[in-house]
Amino acid sequence: MTAIGQPSGLEPSGLEPSGPEPSGLEPPVLEPVVRESTPALIARTLRRAISGGVFTPGTQLGEAALAHSLGVSRGPLREAMQRLTQEGLLVSHRNRGLFVAELAPESVEDMYLLRTTVETAALARVLTLGLGGETADALDEAVDAMAALADQPRSAAMVAADLDFHHALVEAARSPRLSRVHETVLVETSMCLHAMRGTYSDAESRLAEHRAIADAVRAGDPDSARSLLIDHMRDGLERVRTSGPDT
Repeated sequence: MTAIGQPSGLEPSGLEPSGPEPSGLEPPVLEPVVRESTPALIARTLRRAISGGVFTPGTQLGEAALAHSLGVSRGPLREAMQRLTQEGLLVSHRNRGLFVAELAPESVEDMYLLRTTVETAALARVLTLGLGGETADALDEAVDAMAALADQPRSAAMVAADLDFHHALVEAARSPRLSRVHETVLVETSMCLHAMRGTYSDAESRLAEHRAIADAVRAGDPDSARSLLIDHMRDGLERVRTSGPDT
């Protein structure tokens, strides 16, 4: 057999030829190497920039300037921007160009509805698979990171640490589809929170809510964990409704 990474007909240095496969044995099945395309990498970069508030809601994204800034050609950039348009992060205005989506009140409510649906589904899967202990460890790490930022409750770092908690929960469910949907809605949530510089005036209640969810996950209590998560989402939506944009 040709060794992986070696040109055909050559053997790795220091190894004897292995000879033909023994009769009746199948070669091992390996996962294919996944290489991200250039448009996928560009889309990820733009998604992070939108999430982090580099491009705020309503900002126009000029194709020529972006291509120059990213050091890419316009073809893959257009494809990346089309992906973000399909995700709802960018909107196209005829004869004007592409803009970062602005989140109207009804869009924010829909965003929290989707987050609640995805995260409760992930929570149920985590506990059904018996992954509560290791998931709670990851959630506790996220809460610890939030606690380290307790003196800056409305900072961008605190927003990121908060969303890392929810990302960890969904990733623990080991569902690529849930993760894919959740990634987009977390970007929208981050856009919203960055625009308002966060919605918590202190860290105490924020930490308590997240720690309680982590404790219920560790205890393997699906009813309590689900109830706490739903209450947390309702509270988050109410905070967004009453906070308003930062001025």
